[in-house]
Amino acid sequence: MTIHSWEKLYLDDLSLGQQFESDSLRVHRASMLAFAQEFDPQPFHLDPELAELSLFRGLAASGWNTAALTMKLLVESVPLADGIIGLGIELSWPT
Repeated sequence: MTIHSWEKLYLDDLSLGQQFESDSLRVHRASMLAFAQEFDPQPFHLDPELAELSLFRGLAASGWNTAALTMKLLVESVPLADGIIGLGIELSWPT
């Protein structure tokens, strides 16, 4: 989704219930594994055999990878004039 300079919004421009839609994003296995190798090298993110023994019962993407991709989509689809700086977020990965 392309955002034009004239579309930029300030927090005062937002209203309760307002919705924004992001583009879709395909996650490729190689990039998922590369992220895990560099930033979250736990066995269930890297080794299919060891991942079978984990609570996931198979290879799982890192939650941090998911969070980073979510941030990318958020920045690209919500046209805040000054960016999304320190607005706060609650993040969890329930099983």
